[in-house]
Amino acid sequence: MISLRTRSALPFFALGLLAISSFAARAEQMPVQDERLREVVAGDQRSEENKARDKFRHPVETLTFFGIRPDMTVVEIYPGRGWYTEILAPYLQDSGTLYAAQRPRDPSYGPGQRAVEAFDQKMKDAPELYGDVKRTTLTNEGDMALSKPADLVLTFRNTHSLMRRGAENETFAAMFEALKPGGVLGVVQHRGDPNVEQDPKGGKGYVNEDYVIALAEKAGFKLAEKSEINANPNDTKDYAKGVWTLPPSLTLGDEDREKYMAIGESDRMTLKFVKPAS
Repeated sequence: MISLRTRSALPFFALGLLAISSFAARAEQMPVQDERLREVVAGDQRSEENKARDKFRHPVETLTFFGIRPDMTVVEIYPGRGWYTEILAPYLQDSGTLYAAQRPRDPSYGPGQRAVEAFDQKMKDAPELYGDVKRTTLTNEGDMALSKPADLVLTFRNTHSLMRRGAENETFAAMFEALKPGGVLGVVQHRGDPNVEQDPKGGKGYVNEDYVIALAEKAGFKLAEKSEINANPNDTKDYAKGVWTLPPSLTLGDEDREKYMAIGESDRMTLKFVKPAS
C-alpha cells in the first residue's frame, strides 16, 4: 500500500526524474570542452596582452562552438596580427593544418598592411610554433589557393572590412569554395543595431546580423546555429567614431576613457554556417 504522503510526493519525484533526464539530454548536445584547447589558450606562447582580451573574445568557448578538432584543416581569414593564430597554430600543429589567408601585399593598404607585416614577423620569430602554418592570399576577387578542402573556415571581425572594399560577396563565395561539403564557416563580427539601417560600406565597423546571414546564404551556406558567447549588452553602438571608440582601439584617447573601458569590447554576433553536403 502507498501512503498518502508517498502518493503526494510522487508527482515531485516524477518531476525530478524529468528534470534530470532533460539535463542529461542537454548535456549530450553540448560540445565537449577540449582540454588540449584549454592548455593552448593558457600557454606561454600567448602574450599577456592577448590573454587579457580573453574575457571579451572567449576563445575556448568560441572555437568549441565552431566544432574545432586538432586533426582539422582550418583556414583563418585575414588573421591580422595573429591573435587567434597564437592559439590555432600550436593546437593544430601535431595532426591538423592551418592556412593563414592574407591580403596581397599592397603599401596602399595602410594599417592593414602593417598588420600583415607584423604577422609575417611573428611567424619568423617563432618557427617552432608557426613553421607549419601554410600561407596563402585572398584577393578582393575571391581568389584563394588551398592544396586541399578545409574542414573549418574562420573569420573574426572582418566582414565590415570586406564591405568597405566591396569584396564581401566574392569573399563569402571563396570561403564556401574552400570548404569541403559539410564543412563549417565560423563568423564573429561586431553586431549592429537592427533598428539602424545597414551602411553597405560598414563604415563604423558594425554589421547587422541579418545582413551577415544574407551574405552567407547568398554564397550557398546554411545557418546552423547562433551563440551569444561574445555578446555585450553594454555596447550602445552609437559612437561617432564607430566601434573603434571602444577598447582595444580607444580612438578618442583619454576622452571618456574610463567610460569606454567600463563598456568593454564590442557586442559581437557568433554565427555557425554549414556548407551543404550535397
